[in-house]
Amino acid sequence: MSTTPSTHAQTRSTRQAWAGGLTSFAGVMLMIAGLLGVFRGIMAIAQDNVFVTTPNYVFKFNLTGWGWIHLILGAIAVIVSFGLFTPSMWARVAGVAIAGLVIIANFLSLPYYPVWSVVMIALSGFIIWALCVVQGNEPMKNP
Repeated sequence: MSTTPSTHAQTRSTRQAWAGGLTSFAGVMLMIAGLLGVFRGIMAIAQDNVFVTTPNYVFKFNLTGWGWIHLILGAIAVIVSFGLFTPSMWARVAGVAIAGLVIIANFLSLPYYPVWSVVMIALSGFIIWALCVVQGNEPMKNP
């Protein structure tokens, strides 16, 4: 069974639509994760008593320090998310890197805000998946 040029073009067009959709999904989710990180950072810097304190944790940091870490990562995530709405490979690579750092930061701050940390880890995992499933420069081409 051979494929006709129109069938091949339709398959390629469908793949490109999925790739563009996943990149847009990752951009929106990274922006949301970044904004939530900024808000979490501001909350930790301004009001330390909002978070649970854990006296015996291996990765013990000052909550204000965690606030600055989440604030900075969140701001960078928002900036990178704008790059994902343009057809650029640097934004996809930076998006994966930032989402990975968000996972690490939320893992390390797990005892201070456990449920929210798990939610952010899962959200960042979806962002990484959406950015990595796109192959080559597919989202850059118009169908």
